[in-house]
Amino acid sequence: MKTKKSNLSADELLALVEAHRVKFIDLQFTDVGGAVKNVTIPTKELSGTLNHGIWFDGSSIEGFARIAENDMYLVPDTSTYALLPWLVENEVTARLICNIYTPDGQPFVGDPRAVLTRMLGVAESMGFVYNTGPEMEFFLLKPGSEGELIPPWPQDSASYFDQPTDMVATGLWRLVANTLSAIGIEAEAMHHEVANGQHEVDLRFADALKTADSAVAFRVVLKILAQQKGLYATFMPKPMRGISGSGMHVHQGLSYRANGSNAFSDPGDAHGLSKTAKHFIAGQLAHARGMCAVLAPLVNSYKRLGGYEAPIHITWGRINRSALIRIPRAHTVESTRIELRCPDPSCNPYLAFAVMLGAGLDGIRRELQVPEAMEENVYVASDQSRRSTLNVLPGSLDEAIEELEKDQVIREALGAHICERFISAKRLEWDDYRLEVTPWELTKYLPNY
Repeated sequence: MKTKKSNLSADELLALVEAHRVKFIDLQFTDVGGAVKNVTIPTKELSGTLNHGIWFDGSSIEGFARIAENDMYLVPDTSTYALLPWLVENEVTARLICNIYTPDGQPFVGDPRAVLTRMLGVAESMGFVYNTGPEMEFFLLKPGSEGELIPPWPQDSASYFDQPTDMVATGLWRLVANTLSAIGIEAEAMHHEVANGQHEVDLRFADALKTADSAVAFRVVLKILAQQKGLYATFMPKPMRGISGSGMHVHQGLSYRANGSNAFSDPGDAHGLSKTAKHFIAGQLAHARGMCAVLAPLVNSYKRLGGYEAPIHITWGRINRSALIRIPRAHTVESTRIELRCPDPSCNPYLAFAVMLGAGLDGIRRELQVPEAMEENVYVASDQSRRSTLNVLPGSLDEAIEELEKDQVIREALGAHICERFISAKRLEWDDYRLEVTPWELTKYLPNY
């Protein structure tokens, strides 16, 4: 059943819910880390929720509010209505993504979706619409006989672009495609990635709020469907040593709000890029270190970066897949985009897109100039002296947090509330990791010291 995706009035939504015989509504939002939170209500409560929201205790949500400022309420975004295909018959359930408000009716500054919405408003005030298209990489693992996941065991032995021969994987791909379509998520393509058990689903290029909603929903959908097939889907960036990690390369574009034309395109330029595009690239390069903690937010993220085409050098180019920013070849003027390659799928897409946009807009405002493009693989660059002068991304979560603390533009994109809580949570995560005695240390040192 196709889902109506346009903005709906309360009466239109209620009529649609009745026509679909929906029994329950899942009201969803994310915490600062990107985890989906959910409140389920029976359909009879929907009318009241649309009129005045539904209250909840924000102090219990990671990174939201202190005990003294806990009350807030959810307001559904009616354009996000979708039926959940895995809940049918007597349990027909629909989903609505919600915005979060404070008791005085103001958008809650700790709501990641509100952070992105605010930054999109900044772009609009400058005459632009920001579009993104994330490539979601992930691993499918076979749990052990008792459901254990450690050590991780890839679901297959296939490689890049291989045709799936495993009927479980083949069935899962088709199920994922059909389910995404049913809930209004547009996937352009799906294929096997480089590593055993590694796959990619590319979400259609669209306005950034829609693709952030889709990326968050996709992670939930995939985990549910994989579990139904006896598999475990993980978006952990680097679950296994010695093989490719999972990234979330993001294609980006600006269009002019006035006429919808591509603000990044200039057919007369050697790279097909306008001055606006080059300023945007320069802004992201200038703030790459500062936004890295948001784009690659786990201790494990920094074990992915620096190998298997996951970039660490802050460069850009057209054919260079080791560059931080790549310019995909455009088939038409309107298809000109830039691709940022350091984000990974563990990030909160709302916050990731917000800081990426903030960095790019800063480049446009200040008319920052891009350095010379680097078109050869940085890791085997013939000009070693040039490679040694290139800036690099942080080498650890600890270093990335320090860079975030120093970058005023990225801090302002996040807002003081989320920035403070994000940094606090990530420092706790780093300290916990730093104090852990790992199996590697025991194997390396215990027999010899």
